[in-house]
Amino acid sequence: MKVRHISTGRFCLIATAGLCAYCLAADEIQTTGTSTGWKQHDFSRTKPPVLEPSGRLESSPAPKDAVILFDGKNLDAWVGGDGKSAKWKVADGAFEVTPGTGIIKTKAKFGDVQLHAEWASPNPPVGKGQDRGNSGIFLMGMYELQVLDSYQADTYADGQAGAIYGQYPPIYNASRPPGEWQTFDVAFRRPRFDEAGKLLEPARVTLIYNGVLVQNNEQILGPTNWMKWLPYKRTEARLPIQLQDHGHRVRFRNVWLRDLADRPAPTLSALERPKPLTLSSAAIDRFVGAYVQAPNAGGAKIMISRREGYLLVKFPYGEAPYVFQPFAPNGFEMPDTDARLTFQVDAQGRVIGAAFKIGDATRNLAKVD
Repeated sequence: MKVRHISTGRFCLIATAGLCAYCLAADEIQTTGTSTGWKQHDFSRTKPPVLEPSGRLESSPAPKDAVILFDGKNLDAWVGGDGKSAKWKVADGAFEVTPGTGIIKTKAKFGDVQLHAEWASPNPPVGKGQDRGNSGIFLMGMYELQVLDSYQADTYADGQAGAIYGQYPPIYNASRPPGEWQTFDVAFRRPRFDEAGKLLEPARVTLIYNGVLVQNNEQILGPTNWMKWLPYKRTEARLPIQLQDHGHRVRFRNVWLRDLADRPAPTLSALERPKPLTLSSAAIDRFVGAYVQAPNAGGAKIMISRREGYLLVKFPYGEAPYVFQPFAPNGFEMPDTDARLTFQVDAQGRVIGAAFKIGDATRNLAKVD
């Protein structure tokens, strides 16, 4: 065996390079780990309990506003990974992975969606573990919901059908036998980033698998990946959905989705509230007392008391009193709820009742002391 000698300078260079590589690796471990406490694909991780879904699948019709991604006839809504025509097979109202042709992805791009997809693994089954009826649905092309034949089959927990791949196992293994149609109903909220690319809000997903909730508004840890957790990086707000070619002839049908709009933020005018009015203690004290909902004077009492500058209202059906601030000489409102009390006075200026308005309902109250 020939002994090779390394010069001191070369050794230092190698050592420095190794140290840099170690530091980079250590930094990567710190920034791409998860809070689950489990290693990715840990085979000792608790497997989800088996739960047999009820009945046989009835194909779910698409809502009228849905985007139809497969109508049972063609793959016109899809392209291959190279942007050319999708090469998967279409037959008998379904389409099937053609092994070796690669992924297919939607021509259109999507962000927040409600997605419905039906799929079936090959029958008879071939292979075991991850090499059995394997495919996947990639939301925005990077967050995989695992498609796999997990019926009476074993694999690592975060790789079973219905898993957020490599991150969260399904709560239950609700798989049907191979060859039977299965359903994914998905609610997905994309990640949010600020203009500088900082993550403001991680992606979230809820998955109902064969009618069983298996992912409950889970916070996705970053783009899913095999053997490695990946950190978030700013991406476009809308990206194609991908289906995976994992070498197995998995079939799909009845694929549709609905674009989900952001909840509208309130306008500035809608947020405007009258500025709280400053009333003297004497002016507020005249509203203090017991009230009942008119005309049922024998009903449960609503008790109103004063604190410094505002009213405390104790309803018989509430646990704690609520704060009402003055916005007018005879009007009080809750600071964070669209609820108001407008008091009525008689000709002598005595308080005789109030109108309690919340949302679209108004209740008339009579003062009883």
